[in-house]
Amino acid sequence: QLQLVESGGGLVQPGGSLRLSCQASGDTLDDYVIAWFRQAPGKEREGISLLIAREGGTYYRDSVKGRFTIYREVPKETVYLQMNSLKPEDTAVYYCAAGPWGAAWQTDQYTYWGQGTHVTVST
Repeated sequence: QLQLVESGGGLVQPGGSLRLSCQASGDTLDDYVIAWFRQAPGKEREGISLLIAREGGTYYRDSVKGRFTIYREVPKETVYLQMNSLKPEDTAVYYCAAGPWGAAWQTDQYTYWGQGTHVTVST
């Protein structure tokens, strides 16, 4: 059974950078779409970026385009989210998730979820 563990969150100043990690175990990521979601206090969980693991295709929400990059390190079965030029609006709990081919931007399309990692962007 696939398991996902996020890490890398923390407190960062506006304009700073963080790299989040999503390490998989129990199965190869080749069969999945991997997505990063985030949930700010009082808001719905929203998809930020997704990667079709086997193909390497990537997609981004408009609000993070040009600032965030999703990529996979295959030997480590880890997907990363490099976040640059962070803004206070990026403050949220960030989750990685895995779903079958065809999964896109909706939370109910994903079967496996990590525990979440907190990102706070503040002075």
